[in-house]
Amino acid sequence: MAIPKKTALISVYHKEGIVEFARELKKLGWDILASGGTAKHLREAGVEVVDIADKVGKPILGHRVVTLSREVHAGILAKDTPEQNKELEEQGIARIDLVCVDLYPLEAEIGKGSAREAVIEMTDIGGPTMLRSAAKGGRIVICDPRDREDVIKRLNENSLDEPFVQSLAAKAEFVVAKYCLASAEYLSGKKYGGLVGERTAECLYGENAWQTPAGLYTVRSDDPLALDKFTLIEGTSPSYNNWIDLDRSLQTLTHIEAAFEAGGTAKQFSFYAVGVKHGNPCGAAYGASEEEVLQKVIAGDPRAIMGGLVIVNFKIEAGHAEILTTHLVESGRRILDAIAAPGFSPEAIELLRRKKDKCRFLANEHLADANLPRRSLSEADRSRAEAGGEMLAREPRVRQVRGGFLVQPNYTFVLNMRDSAVVRYGAETPGIESDLALAWAVGSTSNSNTITLVRGGMLLGNGVGQQDRVGAAKLAVARAENSALSRSPRWGLDEAGRSHEAKAENPTRGAVAYSDSFFPFPDGPQVLIDAGITAILATSGSVNDKDTIALCEKTGVTLYMIPDKMARGFFGH
Repeated sequence: MAIPKKTALISVYHKEGIVEFARELKKLGWDILASGGTAKHLREAGVEVVDIADKVGKPILGHRVVTLSREVHAGILAKDTPEQNKELEEQGIARIDLVCVDLYPLEAEIGKGSAREAVIEMTDIGGPTMLRSAAKGGRIVICDPRDREDVIKRLNENSLDEPFVQSLAAKAEFVVAKYCLASAEYLSGKKYGGLVGERTAECLYGENAWQTPAGLYTVRSDDPLALDKFTLIEGTSPSYNNWIDLDRSLQTLTHIEAAFEAGGTAKQFSFYAVGVKHGNPCGAAYGASEEEVLQKVIAGDPRAIMGGLVIVNFKIEAGHAEILTTHLVESGRRILDAIAAPGFSPEAIELLRRKKDKCRFLANEHLADANLPRRSLSEADRSRAEAGGEMLAREPRVRQVRGGFLVQPNYTFVLNMRDSAVVRYGAETPGIESDLALAWAVGSTSNSNTITLVRGGMLLGNGVGQQDRVGAAKLAVARAENSALSRSPRWGLDEAGRSHEAKAENPTRGAVAYSDSFFPFPDGPQVLIDAGITAILATSGSVNDKDTIALCEKTGVTLYMIPDKMARGFFGH
């Protein structure tokens, strides 16, 4: 008895690579069914193919109904039993063993802001139906072009096992789920929403050892700085807390870049670095040299940065590793949990490596990009990005709550000190606005309420997560006592912000402060003024703004204010 030929059904919107795939199937002796456009494309390339219309009748309703036929789905869903195979034969229906389908680009059409009719026309029905039928029917189902080569390889090796086929079916169901969710969100005006993600990393456990299982799920892939785009060069898999710290450090680093781009000082200070511990920056700096920036990040709080994560926008070389491990260390060496950079030299990895591979080296070349290719942005996001901020995360922020989840736009406001909405009370001090920009970038990406102190291009104190402004101000000043300016008689900053030999000093004298919302009373600014702060950036909107303005004018402290509705910097509430 002759072994029946295998039949593949191919129906794709994007034709790249499909001819080569079909040719490989033909070499293996497969018959090919294809929908109209795909059939025409394959025939023109010299591939023998049968048009589905020849089996089910010509398309009707302006090509709206082609593959939605009982002949197609019976061929996909039939079980491999003598009874059902006989029934297919009696009905003249070919058993379909492989389904290769991609979907109309619905999400892209929605993203373009197209009219409803255009979106409806780009809503695929036959494609998702075939994918789901193939998944249920246990067929080889290919919805991702990247899987075609692997399928051909396994067919040639006769190694197409059940777990692999099931993984393809799961991916097909995942793709259809995302597709249907996009349609539901669009048609309902966002009344319906949700997240459909792919697990791209497993964590040993969550925030605590008893929280298991835990993992990283990726929702979208067009962001070059998405966490799944970071390559683990060496080290154990990042923990749940490592991923959280990486995400938070990315917010801070990209906000620094955005503020300096908007303020016109990006070229003058092109190197940035952030140190994060437990989700909040404990060190941050800008500068004209990589070495200087790393020294400042450590000097901001040499104690807190131990065991933290450091992210930079330049490649880590051996000299940088030496600074990270030994700068301001009296004995032994500093250890870090993770370092994120555009790249690492082998020598740097050797110097930074920890026992049991507990230092994770995470590389993403796009960290070095001053101007990433513009992604698909809404009109509102596009207008904000014109003055800087192309590296900012744009996807909505989702937070699970009991019984559901909250959704809000991402943190896309970018401070521009040249904006007419920024009102200054007092004298302008040369160079001070760069420090204010750094303070804003750190404070607006730290848990609110926050007051942040910066001096000479480096973070001195970050008073995060407080219930009142006075408490935040006092904590920021107290945190500054941990900086190297206070702790070591051999550390200081010159007027350009470079490290130099110096005696112990008051670290906050001459520093600037940022408050992530307005001061309800002047008592918060008084704490900062008593500590020697020379300039304050805050929002306006308090009924007592006049008292805060009067206090700063009386004491000679420069005050910058932006309307609270425009620029409040609450984060991670």
